[in-house]
Amino acid sequence: MEEILVIGVNTRPVVESAFRLGYRVYSAGYYCTADFKHYTERRCILRERSGESCGRFHENFSQEKLLEAASDFIERADGIIPLTGAPPLPGEKVLGNSRVDHVEDKYRLYRRIRNSYPTPETHLISDPAEAMEIVAAGEKKYIAKPVSGAGGFGVTEFREGDGEFLLQEYIEGVPVSASVLSTGEDAITVLTSRQIIDRGVPGFEGQFVYAGNMTPGPSGEIEDLASDLILDLSLRGSNGVDLIMRDSELYVIEVNPRIQGTFECAEASLGINMVDAHIRACMGELIEKPDPVSYAVKRILYAPARCRVGEIKTMGVHDLPVPGTIIEEGEPLLTVLASHNSMEAAENLASNICSRVKKELHYLRCPPPRPQGV
Repeated sequence: MEEILVIGVNTRPVVESAFRLGYRVYSAGYYCTADFKHYTERRCILRERSGESCGRFHENFSQEKLLEAASDFIERADGIIPLTGAPPLPGEKVLGNSRVDHVEDKYRLYRRIRNSYPTPETHLISDPAEAMEIVAAGEKKYIAKPVSGAGGFGVTEFREGDGEFLLQEYIEGVPVSASVLSTGEDAITVLTSRQIIDRGVPGFEGQFVYAGNMTPGPSGEIEDLASDLILDLSLRGSNGVDLIMRDSELYVIEVNPRIQGTFECAEASLGINMVDAHIRACMGELIEKPDPVSYAVKRILYAPARCRVGEIKTMGVHDLPVPGTIIEEGEPLLTVLASHNSMEAAENLASNICSRVKKELHYLRCPPPRPQGV
């Protein structure tokens, strides 16, 4: 295998890791950030230009656009690594999981695992009155969430709803995740993390928006549970399990059947190339479980207001917008990655980087321009 296509919303970290392994790497993604430099060829839906707005992701992104951008790459590539947002792909070329409906449909996942794994009570709702009856019948708290989706967008405390959605028991606790490598026959949890959730992203207030990770996280039962679950779901490669840890209890919330957002933290904490580990697992070989060599913190910053981005040269900042680009309120701004020999030091370093970045933002009051179409 010599040529690999990486396809999804944000391909940069995975593409660059694959490129370091010596592959010819093609990228088809939504973002093409200023610091994305190590690839063979790339295509992007969003074209960032100084002085212009990047618009809104949910208005501009579609799997159809991604598939169109990647069409000839799909033919050329020996293997394809799908990330979040990837469209259906030729199964024989996928390095990972080509069929994921049983996992991405969160109600199907719940029905499949509810008798074998601890998971919150979940109802598929099509009539809001039914949801109100369930909530009124007891003392439990509930959240409403989309049947499918990622990143915590659309997940809110339940008050009212319309259309089809999931009503899920709200488990108060610490959000954690496990990164699992699987051959389909054997699996190991290589890393766990504590998730950073931001409920104050402008325009998405109250939603449980994913905003980063801290690694390594808790060990023990979570590692065995996650590995067993990934095998039971017949998943291969690198996969993630999101859980809530309440005291000593664990509850499975979601499963990510692909390389996860912890990717960069895993590489920093474990000192390994995660693309190499992923491909090996897909080919039937598990790496030896590495011991963590450092603590790592990833922070995703969302624009606190409509702003123009300056020229950011701070170390530890990734997914950089083109200087002069306008980012709309609540849209992803950039990623901060910090590592150190203690968790406290890594957290402090990440916070300091975030503070320096915010000084390079120029807030705008004028009405937003028409979102960019591609």
